[in-house]
Amino acid sequence: MELNTITLGDFVKLATVIWEESYASVEQSMVNSGLIKKSDIPQNTGNTREFSEIDSNEYLSAKGEGDQAARGKIQQGYSKTMKMKRVAENVGITYEMRTQNKYPEVVARLENAGRKGANRMDLDLSHRITFGTATSYTDMDGATVTTTTGDGFQLFYTAHTLAGSTSTYRNRLANNPALSKGAIEGMERLITENTYNQFGEKVTGNFDILFTTDDPNTVNTAREYLRSTSAPDAAHAGVINVYAGKYKLVVLPRVNTDANGAPTTKRAYWGIACSKMSSMHLGVWETPHLIAPTAGSNAEDVQTDDWEFRSRAGYGIVTVNASWIKFSSGDGAA
Repeated sequence: MELNTITLGDFVKLATVIWEESYASVEQSMVNSGLIKKSDIPQNTGNTREFSEIDSNEYLSAKGEGDQAARGKIQQGYSKTMKMKRVAENVGITYEMRTQNKYPEVVARLENAGRKGANRMDLDLSHRITFGTATSYTDMDGATVTTTTGDGFQLFYTAHTLAGSTSTYRNRLANNPALSKGAIEGMERLITENTYNQFGEKVTGNFDILFTTDDPNTVNTAREYLRSTSAPDAAHAGVINVYAGKYKLVVLPRVNTDANGAPTTKRAYWGIACSKMSSMHLGVWETPHLIAPTAGSNAEDVQTDDWEFRSRAGYGIVTVNASWIKFSSGDGAA
């Protein structure tokens, strides 16, 4: 479709199609990773949500003949309050663009606008892991973002506390090894020995996700362990890969970025997580969308004759506890 002296109504239809196609093409690695629990928040229900955890004891108690059954234990865990953040950007389509057949420039502007809201949401989610060794970070807008869990400590820590027990647990692998067979086994030992409920009882869960950055060496190493096979007549015929099908490999390209989305030195970050137990919540008040100008409105700038298209999104992120995710920075730091 050529763009030449087009009417506002026709242009809005075209712009909306381009924007929606661009938005749908975005690969939201964190949103679709299985690490996140997403909730759609209805309008007119406030700008905060509280997320809390409640645990019960793991085992039944013995009951003697005629004795009253033991009462189950219920323990209120930690809570985190999510607050909505709104992100926005306006895109101007100039008079010259819409009247002088500058179709490529228009498409480029609208495609970029269609990606940005989804990209920002995914960046903010990724930075919960990027800055998970700290209690806060400063985002690209200069705002301080708290990254603590409900116990007040950073997401990846060596002594997380429990609400109903004096026990502590760690979810950061000692010595932070790079991804390898030995490191995976160390991480699995961390899972078996440091996954608790609020009573300090061991919890067993299906840790089903192995996540990495997009560092080629780390990704390829993970694929070698998770997918390697051998031919029936090969030298290692009959050898079974114990990791085959054990984990879903999730590559998170934006974890290795700074607050502005530029590459950093955190390329070796990796970990193992349980999607079912995840307590990292994404609340979406306003799905990324385009607000197009309408005929007869003030959407046309009287000074420049630009048509203003508005990209908007609103969401919040919190992590209640850390027992569901185990992590290594991969840099060998003690």
